[in-house]
Amino acid sequence: MATYFFFIFLIISTKTLAYDDSCAFNSKKGNSDLTVIHIYGKCSPFNSPKPSSSWINTVINMASKDPQRLSYLSSLVVSKKPTNVPIASGQQLFNIGNYVVRVKMGTPGQQMYMVLDTSNDAAFVPCSGCVGCSSNTLFAPSTSTTYGSVDCSVPECTQVRGSLSCPTTGSVVGSSTACFFNQSYGGDSSFYATLSRDSLGLANDVVPSYAFGCISSVSGSSIPPQGLLGLGRGAMSLMSQSGSLYSGVFSYCLPSFKSYYFSGSLKLGTVGQPKNIKTTPLLKNPRRPSLYYVNLTSVSVGRVSVPIAPEDLAFDPNTGAGTVIDSGTVITRFVQPAYEAIRDEFRKQVNGTFSSLGAFDTCFVSQNEAVIPTITLHFEGMDLKLPIENTLIHSSATPLACLAIASAPNNVNSVLNVIANLQQQNLRLMFDTANSRVGIAREVCN
Repeated sequence: MATYFFFIFLIISTKTLAYDDSCAFNSKKGNSDLTVIHIYGKCSPFNSPKPSSSWINTVINMASKDPQRLSYLSSLVVSKKPTNVPIASGQQLFNIGNYVVRVKMGTPGQQMYMVLDTSNDAAFVPCSGCVGCSSNTLFAPSTSTTYGSVDCSVPECTQVRGSLSCPTTGSVVGSSTACFFNQSYGGDSSFYATLSRDSLGLANDVVPSYAFGCISSVSGSSIPPQGLLGLGRGAMSLMSQSGSLYSGVFSYCLPSFKSYYFSGSLKLGTVGQPKNIKTTPLLKNPRRPSLYYVNLTSVSVGRVSVPIAPEDLAFDPNTGAGTVIDSGTVITRFVQPAYEAIRDEFRKQVNGTFSSLGAFDTCFVSQNEAVIPTITLHFEGMDLKLPIENTLIHSSATPLACLAIASAPNNVNSVLNVIANLQQQNLRLMFDTANSRVGIAREVCN
């Protein structure tokens, strides 16, 4: 299986932390204020993958999955059919695993690791007896007193069209026919699962009857072992399934992932959220209800407002065009005309000799970062001035620096602009789905 470069959200209480004393975390107020550590960090329980010796090469390796992510997001928004299905599939979804949340499934709770994704509602875990699963940690439904499979007759099951192992006729309310389904993956892989419900433990909180896919078999070698926990906006997401527990509110703060002592937080619910935070409205796309669309109105480089055609930023539910905030993409991507306008103005103000490296086409020798222009993203009702560490990435061996944004890949027919996790670091992003808004504020997550 290919090596995956990703970060980790670990939900940990001080009672369960099993590392040396230097890794002990300060207690947090409230049951839903959760500690975040990095997979490469000192206190990570994982031994692999290890980062490249070169910081810039590590980012390039992580960003190499971005084209698949962009292709996945684009394929969702251009679909003419509703996409609010309980279990999502596809090569791009499974391959992208930038963050993993440590949860407990069932009663008593079994520790599991699930990919955290703000652009999906899907939930699935590898289950005991799974044929072909590569994970060493499998959920055992037989030992959970609260586990149950979902009948074919329930609405959630009927939304998984084209892959069900359910009777096409005669299915009635109260039938005991379990909702089994098969999903293909990347042309050479697939998995078979049961739509199920069980308790989901998050720190000291419990979400009862959480719907997820219990994977029983995998064919092919491309599917990674992690499950998935969706924080999207759709009906099957964690925010929707948790009801009044979190009031549709969560936030996270991602420190710089090159820090060895990586520590941040994921806050679920209204308690402890920033009181004074500028917000921008969330836009609703009925053809892709899971995505967090925002109204990006313009971009400035230094004091210059970049001339970007309105149609390259405009929100269009029919085509899926617009701007989304996404945790699964590594570097921010703009549609090609918008990116080129931003890049050209940046180059003009830096006035250097430029080269390309990996996904980055604007690399230069950086001697004085004080003269680097600030890139500002202007949203409806809110401006975000990107800190210099969110604008450039540096080579650890040379004074080479690269503009840390890029164009949508040439082989991806993307109409989306995506604000990615590299540009979200050391910021608090608060998502309030109940009031359809997202807020962003500076916070030193380290």
